[in-house]
Amino acid sequence: MRDGPRRGRTTDLAANALREAILDGAVAPSTWLREAELATVLDVSRTPVREALRLLADEGLVVKTPNQGTMVAPVSLEDVLALYLVREHLEGLAARLAAGLAAGRGTGVARRLNALNDELAEAANGSDLPAMVRLNLDFHREIRLAVGNVYLDRFLGQVEHAVRRLPASTFARPDRRSAALEEHRAIARAIAAGDRDAAQEVAQHHMRQARAARIGELAGD
Repeated sequence: MRDGPRRGRTTDLAANALREAILDGAVAPSTWLREAELATVLDVSRTPVREALRLLADEGLVVKTPNQGTMVAPVSLEDVLALYLVREHLEGLAARLAAGLAAGRGTGVARRLNALNDELAEAANGSDLPAMVRLNLDFHREIRLAVGNVYLDRFLGQVEHAVRRLPASTFARPDRRSAALEEHRAIARAIAAGDRDAAQEVAQHHMRQARAARIGELAGD
């Protein structure tokens, strides 16, 4: 039992390192993950690596195949369509619940959203793509955290991980940058006004537009 907490911490550290490598694209989809190699790179034994891979399999980031090993989960067009279908409804629900917060809280959420959107606009003006990606995720995370629903936070956290794995951010397209900024402003306005129906609709519209841009990016349009 004395080794339990230590092993748990080592497993968490290994899982966090591998997760970030996958989400950041340092380890590409369909890459085979060898326990011995990972143990050497992470400077740990194979046991926490094995346990970390099991955790990542539960999260859908890797796929374990009998007699073959573990592979970083591939990303297909079908995955993108399924992801945005779910994201559209979850983000819509998050915005609706945020608009239903008490007036003072809703106004505070909208103020923080507008501040993040202003930072995003500055990053867009400077063509700082990594900053744009980060601030966009921060914008949507702010909404779900303000709502305070642990299940919605958990599900949208998984969606965020899936989005981070997608290739070539849609913010690489200048037309999408300006459209997304205005869509963000519309979400913040609806939340500030306490208009739950409008907040849900503009958030879902935002996700539909993001999906269309993503599909266009994958198709090379």
